[in-house]
Amino acid sequence: MPLQLSGYSWRQTPTTVFLSLPLRGVCARDADVFCSESYLKVNFPPYLFEAFLYAPIDDGNSKAKIGNDAIVFTLYKKEAVMWETLSISGVDKEMMQRIREKSILQAQERAKEAAEAKATARREDQKYALNVMMKIEEEERKKIEDVKENERRKATEELEAWKECQRNAGGHEGARREEEAGQRGKPVGERRKLKHQSLPGSLTSRHSAAKGRDWGSIFPAEREEERVPAPRPAGSITVSFTPRVFPTALRESQAALEEEWLHKQAQARRAVNTDAPEFGDLKEEEKNPEWLKEKGNKLFATENYLAAADAYSLAIRLSSRTPVLYLNRAACHLKLRNLHKAIEDSSTALALLTPPVADNADARMKAHLRRGAAFCQLELYVEGLQDYDAALRIDPANTAVQSDAEKIRNVIQGTELKSQ
Repeated sequence: MPLQLSGYSWRQTPTTVFLSLPLRGVCARDADVFCSESYLKVNFPPYLFEAFLYAPIDDGNSKAKIGNDAIVFTLYKKEAVMWETLSISGVDKEMMQRIREKSILQAQERAKEAAEAKATARREDQKYALNVMMKIEEEERKKIEDVKENERRKATEELEAWKECQRNAGGHEGARREEEAGQRGKPVGERRKLKHQSLPGSLTSRHSAAKGRDWGSIFPAEREEERVPAPRPAGSITVSFTPRVFPTALRESQAALEEEWLHKQAQARRAVNTDAPEFGDLKEEEKNPEWLKEKGNKLFATENYLAAADAYSLAIRLSSRTPVLYLNRAACHLKLRNLHKAIEDSSTALALLTPPVADNADARMKAHLRRGAAFCQLELYVEGLQDYDAALRIDPANTAVQSDAEKIRNVIQGTELKSQ
């Protein structure tokens, strides 16, 4: 049952309400805050604060700041009036429940509207991004089409120039043929004379110099281009590969699982290796965890708590996954006033008692009660009450635990009254 928080302070102006709530030693991350226009709730176990506000507030602009072991609210009023009280009085349980349900429905509606607005904004952003990408792609497509058109126009101009050259060359060839046809009617000697006169001097001299040689040697550059290059010399190339650590590919490797398995095997071997030097001076029966547990129980019954704790510690070294050994040693530490060690052993036992089932309910209840008792002896009553509440959830009909939990609540409330 939560404790109602009463030690708070508030002040107001015509437009704003300032409310301060102490956290009572609770971590800030454990505080749960809910605020609507007419309802305010702060839950930080085991405390609870509720306020059914005197007038509506602007919950959208109101703020809460957590720090320095306190929560400070800045609540902005919807109407600039002075409040008589922070919370309205004379409200029955049914009206409180209606106000709570209405506030939750309003919060759900606002959350739904915010989610829809966020989804709409996200869709608009996606649509805008898609339009921008389409524009960029259209510009790229236009650039490519322009380049293609320029290349096509350039190729057409080159083709037309080549055709013009071919037509000009054809015209010169026709004129030469007409000239040769006109000279056929002249005498042979005159035709030879005219022919030699029409040839350039350099070509005539080259022709006379090449007389008696192969005609192909007149074009040495073309002959060199036709040569086939010699084959490359033979050689060898050395290729080195990264060494493989595992016989299988990395995506199929079970190296991590194998490493974990080997680690667990090594732990198991160390746990059962009673032939190690540290166990060399033990008797054969002292190497049995069950025998050591029974020995510790007998020593605990004779109120020899220190020897019982030593027996349980040796059993834990031999079998570290047995929760009952930590529970029994926690009881010894409680008797010896080693309260921090009792808390540590109880927490270890609770960690080992998972998952919570009916078979380990009794052991879990003992662990909560022993840790709660250690907390209370350290005057950490809030933490102790949490452990006692956990024990009551396991066995709600236990009257002794109910009585102890009620005493702890009275101590906490008495401390609060003294501090006020």
